[in-house]
Amino acid sequence: MTDAQDDCIFCKIASGALGTELVHETATTVAFNDLAPLANKHILIVPKRHIGSLAELSHGDDGLLGDLMETARIVAGKLGIADSGYRVLTNVGPDAGQTVFHLHWHLLGGEPLGQFGRQ
Repeated sequence: MTDAQDDCIFCKIASGALGTELVHETATTVAFNDLAPLANKHILIVPKRHIGSLAELSHGDDGLLGDLMETARIVAGKLGIADSGYRVLTNVGPDAGQTVFHLHWHLLGGEPLGQFGRQ
């Protein structure tokens, strides 16, 4: 790992170093419960490879993007929220609220979700 990866909590989780209970795992992603949930169901979906944010992806990452979204679909099914609905989002940079600089999707659901952003 690089120094950035050594300090990255999501790299540690993805590598299994912290023993975090996973909701789902593929060859390129892991999914686990958020420690500070913002909805009844709040899962983080993280690539195993360190990528700072969506802004660092290119066409060469199309397969990874597909796997991240497929993981979201599978996890929503496992959680029983696929039919009622769920939200998938990612924050890019500090102004958007990104606090961990490792690409991750938030999967939110299990209850009616309100609008987001400034009114």
